[in-house]
Amino acid sequence: MELYAEIFVSAMLVMGGVFALLGSFGLVKLDDTMRRLHAPTKATTLGVGGVLLASMTYFAVFLGHVSLHEMLIAAFLFLTAPITANFVAKAHMHRDVKERDLPPTGGKYGWASYDEVEDDARPIDTK
Repeated sequence: MELYAEIFVSAMLVMGGVFALLGSFGLVKLDDTMRRLHAPTKATTLGVGGVLLASMTYFAVFLGHVSLHEMLIAAFLFLTAPITANFVAKAHMHRDVKERDLPPTGGKYGWASYDEVEDDARPIDTK
């Protein structure tokens, strides 16, 4: 049983390292901001997930207790990574992409990021 656990832990560590390496390589080598954003958010999330799974298995099999720290780290990572990626993508769109350059949405509404702000909602300039 311990041999299978060692093999599983080793495989998860190697898989996590490979995904983290691919994510960092994609961050450096991809040419577009949106492509660069995709590589670390997807690949490194899988990389950290593999390492956390290996850690949980190691503590459960070899030390005899279940560690919930890894579950909390995974929950935090899986909740914050997509939100952060969404914020970075929207900031990129507002800074570098005009609405006319975007593809049609296919619905009756356009891109929500480019909707007009009502005059009442604009901040007041107090200079």
